[in-house]
Amino acid sequence: MAGWSLEYSFEVDKENAVIYEKIHGIWKAETAASYHEDFKTEVAPLLKADWVKVVDLSNWRTSYPEVIEIIGQHLEWCINNNMVLSLNILNNPSTFRQLHQMFKIGGTKGVSHTFRTHADAKKFLQENWLSKKS
Repeated sequence: MAGWSLEYSFEVDKENAVIYEKIHGIWKAETAASYHEDFKTEVAPLLKADWVKVVDLSNWRTSYPEVIEIIGQHLEWCINNNMVLSLNILNNPSTFRQLHQMFKIGGTKGVSHTFRTHADAKKFLQENWLSKKS
């Protein structure tokens, strides 16, 4: 199953309990709220056990300030629903600061990791999650 909108897309790997996301553009509060509702639908098959999110933020731009709180709450929902790792790929200093504010609000600093490249995130995922699933 793959969900898609202009601002984000999802791909769920049920076998490995991973949800892959691609985030695009500049978000407003409405986009963040829609994202969270769509995310809950997409991730539903994974919620009975531990799962991981891998987020490609390479095309995301700095968002409106209210988005920080909404996505912080989204991350809190994730951690309260069995998310054990959040891998985030980005290389923009502005979005990096916003993302870390979201981690703080959501209480996910301990499980959230940032990477500059897809290869680094993929390696971390393999070593810290996929190899344990085999």
